[in-house]
Amino acid sequence: MKLVDKKISLLKLKQMAKKMYGDLVKAVVDIEKEIMVVDGEMHADEEQFLLTKGSKQENLWGINLYPDLFDKNFIEFDSVINLRPRLNNFSRFVEDEKIRKKIVEIVNKLVEK
Repeated sequence: MKLVDKKISLLKLKQMAKKMYGDLVKAVVDIEKEIMVVDGEMHADEEQFLLTKGSKQENLWGINLYPDLFDKNFIEFDSVINLRPRLNNFSRFVEDEKIRKKIVEIVNKLVEK
């Protein structure tokens, strides 16, 4: 797993994808700290990593990154850790549009094209 708090290259994400799943990299984004963890086997592992670094669970959202689809469909808002009825998120999808937009902003800031 890799903590991303500064730019990471798209090439590095492509290498991670090939090594792990072929076309995707799992990531968990902390929307408050504006950081993310990538390259874990499971979103839950990445979430736990960030929790040990002081992140709050309500700020952590699981996504998948598809480096070969950078211009469109790059981010998939799908993870079991997103099932959060207490936060009115009743599916694996990040249902709140404001949170999705914040995730996109953070990913775009951290991933170097």
